Amino acid sequence: MNEYLFISYYIAAGLGIGLLAGLVGVGGGGMAVPIFTFLFTKQGIGHDDVVHLALGTSMAAMIFTTFGSMKAHLRKGNVDTKMAIRMSVAVLVGTFLATFIASYLNGVYLAGFFSLFMLYVAFKMFRQKEYHYNENPQGPLGNIFTGFSIGSVSALVSISGAGLTIPYLVQQNVEIKRAIGTSAAIGFPIALSGTFGYLINGLHNTDMSNMVLGYIYLPALIAFSISSYLTTHVGVRLAYYFPSETLKKFIGILCVMLSAKMFFQVIG
Repeated sequence: MNEYLFISYYIAAGLGIGLLAGLVGVGGGGMAVPIFTFLFTKQGIGHDDVVHLALGTSMAAMIFTTFGSMKAHLRKGNVDTKMAIRMSVAVLVGTFLATFIASYLNGVYLAGFFSLFMLYVAFKMFRQKEYHYNENPQGPLGNIFTGFSIGSVSALVSISGAGLTIPYLVQQNVEIKRAIGTSAAIGFPIALSGTFGYLINGLHNTDMSNMVLGYIYLPALIAFSISSYLTTHVGVRLAYYFPSETLKKFIGILCVMLSAKMFFQVIG
């Protein structure tokens, strides 16, 4: 198929995922990975490393969206700076180290882990959230350990970690708006560290004739990043007009469908 046709697919994916991400406040990596896996396979890019390539490209695309989100929340004063710095240091280490693990794992195992994790995300989308005051929040060491764990999981499934970070911060008695803003600030180093890790670990996979740098497919990165950045802001504005619980259920169903598609495609 024509390469330009695939570029249009990446643009369309970015437009759609950016809109949905803005509507429900997620990074979009969980939806991008199975779509990238499908398109890379059809395009003949990646071959045996198609899942790794999808993870790396998705992580690189999140650099732009998480940076914009972080800037917006910093301007509004919605970031707990001390908590963000404390967790970000651990996140950088955990995310980077996990990319080494991912590079050695077979694509089938990565797809299986991704699918199970997305089932957990879908469950959370359907679950009614109830927050209670925590009389025994964790101290600095607990924050650091949790940051390391969130970074590790985020690298393995290529997400910004918001779905893990926000509930944790709320349990640490951080007010919900500051929890969202602090999570956005933590998501940026996750994207940076994860991208660098997938780039380093995928150097053997570099093929500049096909615009592949490490585990990053550059045409998909550029097309997806620009289009998703444009519609994320639209989604944020539209979020005021749609019931968030209905949207979350829709995203949950979509995540299950996309993840199942990726898993069965990889094992097939």
